Amino acid sequence: MTAPRSLATRDERAIAGNQKLRFFPLSVVSGRGSEIRDDAGRTLLDLSAAWGANSLGHAHPRVVQAIQDAAAQGAGSSVLSAAQPIAVELAELLLETIPGTERGDHRVLFGHSGTDANSAALAAARAATGRDIVVAFQGGYHGGFGSAQAVSGVFVDAGVPHDPASVLLPYPATDAQLPDLWRTVDEVFGTHEVAAVIVEPLQSDGGIIVPPHGFLTGLLERTRRAGALLIVDEVKVGLARTGYLHACEREDVVPDLVTFGKSLGGGTPLSAVVGPATVLDGAPASTLLTTAGNAISTAAGKAVLETIREDNLVGAARERGAQLRQLLAAAQGDIDEISDVRGQGLSLGIELQHDPAQPDRPRDDRFTQRVIFRMWQLGVVNYLVRGNVIEWTPPLILTESEGERAVETLRAAIVDVRHGAVSDADVAPYLGW
Repeated sequence: MTAPRSLATRDERAIAGNQKLRFFPLSVVSGRGSEIRDDAGRTLLDLSAAWGANSLGHAHPRVVQAIQDAAAQGAGSSVLSAAQPIAVELAELLLETIPGTERGDHRVLFGHSGTDANSAALAAARAATGRDIVVAFQGGYHGGFGSAQAVSGVFVDAGVPHDPASVLLPYPATDAQLPDLWRTVDEVFGTHEVAAVIVEPLQSDGGIIVPPHGFLTGLLERTRRAGALLIVDEVKVGLARTGYLHACEREDVVPDLVTFGKSLGGGTPLSAVVGPATVLDGAPASTLLTTAGNAISTAAGKAVLETIREDNLVGAARERGAQLRQLLAAAQGDIDEISDVRGQGLSLGIELQHDPAQPDRPRDDRFTQRVIFRMWQLGVVNYLVRGNVIEWTPPLILTESEGERAVETLRAAIVDVRHGAVSDADVAPYLGW
């Protein structure tokens, strides 16, 4: 009798490779809270939360119940050709979170992912202004295909054709970089008719870059003067992750358009754009999606927003993030390969350096790949961004003991890799980006 094939083998034979971003042979069959279970029966701590999509953790009771109730009531309706009560309720909740929307002149546009939310925001901004040029940033990630991908710096750097009507500017990490950036921004606005600026308030896939204070404020001022629109992409870092409900609240910035995704759906496909009716009502045919605003996804989204508010997960992200930063700082003192720790709340980046004795040596991304591979072997799931930065976006419900486990596993993995526990051959099939 033929032995049953593993889930990984079946996946390899059935699922298209261009839909995969794999860093180790992970198979997930179930999850609960901050832990997932693989097909070998192992329980692993999940420090990614599916790239932030499961921000309340896996199988959160309120999300599960909301989905079950919506399905039992018949979830075929979307907002395309009929009013759908749960979608309306979620839209009203979202509007309540954005200052200024109490005037009643803002609307919510639903989609399935951050990609379509950002694509819709770009299309709406271009239609509303009658202009084509979009300003975006190097290292940015706004979508995995189409117009949102074409203005994403991480893809442009990787060779994906960029939008010819876009300009990519450096994303600042320090105060010292702002004067040069403002000169460049002013030059772009002075020579182009700009429709919109799209920006992440904390850059994730570009390496967990926290911009200096004044960046978003200065960007908003210049965008407004130019008659353009500011789109803030909160898809990955929004909804409590940074210790603010919206990451742009760090500077009290109220952008023209805000996009949401990932965590909004609690693991279901759901995204949203919030902006003025004069912008979002302008080109409806560009955003017609048959199942957008369906009852199952919007019920999950409503449960997510209510749980964030009622369980004070904004405060939880700040508290747990502070704990992790403290533990990682201590580890940085002991483990020379940890060259930097940065981020906000529960959006954290740990930058590794293969040979601390030679800081000017070219970056060795394989070292970081071996470390996250070893962490998977030791029972912790996390991924990397920008080659040598480990990204931690764990569930907002991460406990103190789970935080301690995360840092201890990182310590152990770095020491093990230092002593040859993982080879290049081990990681070669799982190079991710």
